[in-house]
Order: sequence, then structure tokens, then C-alpha cells
Amino acid sequence: MATDPRYQPITADQFLAMDFGTDRKFELSNGVIHMMTGGTETHAWVQNNIAAWLRTNLRGSGCRCYGSEMGIRVSETDIRYPDISVHCGARPEQGDAVMALDSPVIVIEVLSPSTATYDQGTKLDEYRSLPSVALIAFIDPVNELVRSVRRLASARWLDSMFFAGDLDLAPVGLTIPHNEIFATD
Repeated sequence: MATDPRYQPITADQFLAMDFGTDRKFELSNGVIHMMTGGTETHAWVQNNIAAWLRTNLRGSGCRCYGSEMGIRVSETDIRYPDISVHCGARPEQGDAVMALDSPVIVIEVLSPSTATYDQGTKLDEYRSLPSVALIAFIDPVNELVRSVRRLASARWLDSMFFAGDLDLAPVGLTIPHNEIFATD
């Protein structure tokens, strides 16, 4: 559809104003709407492990953890729904009217075989383009590995390729233990 000359890309605001009338999820990429695939039980379990741990450990810090229901506006033509995002500072005054935030400090994607390349390519580049983002993490739930991409003071990035260890969330002064990320009960 995007290659059809009659198709007009839409803006992030137009996308957020749409009511898709379904329980399916969509993202906006370069002004084109794409349906998102569902995750596996392992993916959902790991995502919930991280969210639960962060909600408990961020309490009182001024930072909040959101799941994949909260969008991130990465540009005027791109809305992403990462598995986890952490935002610090005051909550938006609009409350229930807010459907996407634009200044996450941390973004975490739990990888799926069908989206791992896209998440670690296109989405990584988009997240790095946001000035607020200090850390991007990718979690491999099948092999129980973590990848951390951290912004350095020199405006460069340190990429700690996949390893079996704890996830250092230095921007919020926390470290999620490996066994908490991949806990099975």
C-alpha cells in the first residue's frame, strides 16, 4: 500500500487520533500503519517480570515504567510501542488524553524471532535519535541474554553485546538481576 502513488503517509497526530476498533495493535513507521504481531508466552512472561520489578523499585523515584500500551513518538511520522519504557519527571497534565510520550529515559524491547532484526536495526536507530534516551536494552527471552546500548557523555554509544548477566539501569540508579528478568515462577 505504501508504494501506491495514491497513498498519502499520515502524521503521528493523525495516527493517534484513529480508533482502530479492534484489540489488535498497530505502529506507525514513516507515515505508514503496520499491524504488530502478538508475542509468545515466554515473551509476555519476561516483559511482565521486568515491568513488575521496575514498578516496585521505581516507586518514589519520580520515574515511571510503562508497558507496550504506551506509545513513544519518535518523530512526526513514527509511533513505537516498546515492551517497556521508563519516563522521569512530572506526569503529563493531560492524563488520560495522552496516548504517546516523547521523552523516555530507558527503552526495553523483548525480542521475538520475527522482529529481532527490525528491533535492533530500525528501532534502535529511532530510539537513539531521541535526546532523552540514555539506555536501550534488548532482552533475548529464549537464550536468557541481555544487550545494553548506553549513551555516553561524549554523545557516543556503548554497545554491550549479548551477555548473561544483570541489566544495569544506570540512568535511574538500578540494576535488574538476571534471575529477576528470567524468573519462571
